[in-house]
Amino acid sequence: MILIGMFDSPYVRRVAVSLRRLGFEFEHANWSVGRDFDMIREYNPVGRVPTLVLDDGESLVESAAILDYLDDQVGSARALLPAGGVERREALQLMAIATGAADKALSQVYERVFRPAEKHHEPWLARCRAQVDGALAVLEAYCLKHAEDNWLIGTSLTQADITVTCAFSFIAQALASPAGHYPSLESHVERCEQLPEFRATYAAFSAPKD
Repeated sequence: MILIGMFDSPYVRRVAVSLRRLGFEFEHANWSVGRDFDMIREYNPVGRVPTLVLDDGESLVESAAILDYLDDQVGSARALLPAGGVERREALQLMAIATGAADKALSQVYERVFRPAEKHHEPWLARCRAQVDGALAVLEAYCLKHAEDNWLIGTSLTQADITVTCAFSFIAQALASPAGHYPSLESHVERCEQLPEFRATYAAFSAPKD
C-alpha cells in the first residue's frame, strides 16, 4: 500500500497512525497538494489527500472512508472504532468535533496564506476562531470528565484518541496556540504523542505556499 500526503495534515496523519497501530505495512508518498497536485490527481481525481493506493492499484480517498476500510480488514475485534452502541456514538461525536475544529483551523491558514493581508476578512476569521474554541472547549470538558481513564472511549486506544490527537496537534501548530488553555485535553494528547505510532508519523506543520 502507498499512503499519499504529508504527515502535517491531521487527516493524512490519522490514517498513518492507524495503519501503524493495526500493523499494516505501507510506503509513504510525501506529496504536497500544492507542489504535487498533478501527481496526486493520477490516483485521486479531486487531487486531495489522504489517498491510499492498495496493492491491487485501487485508490481509496477521504480519511473516514480509508479508516473504515482498515477496520473492515482487521475485523471487529481489532477495529479502532467501536462496533456499536454508546461507545461508537461517543467516538464518532468526538471525531466529528475534532475534525470540525481542524477544518476551521485550516480555513484560517488558507485565509492567511492565499489572500493579501489587506483583504483578510476579519468577521470570517473571528467566526472560525469561535468555532475552533467551541470545539476544543467540548473536548476539554470531555477529557476533564474522563481524567481518570487512560483512553477517551473504553479501555484501549480507539480512533477517537487518534483523531483528537492528530487534530489538536495540528491546530496548536497551525494557529500557534499557546499551551495551557485546554490542560486536560493537552495532557491526553501529550500522552498519545509519546506512543511509537504517533512519534513515527510526526511532522512539524508547514503552511502551504501555492
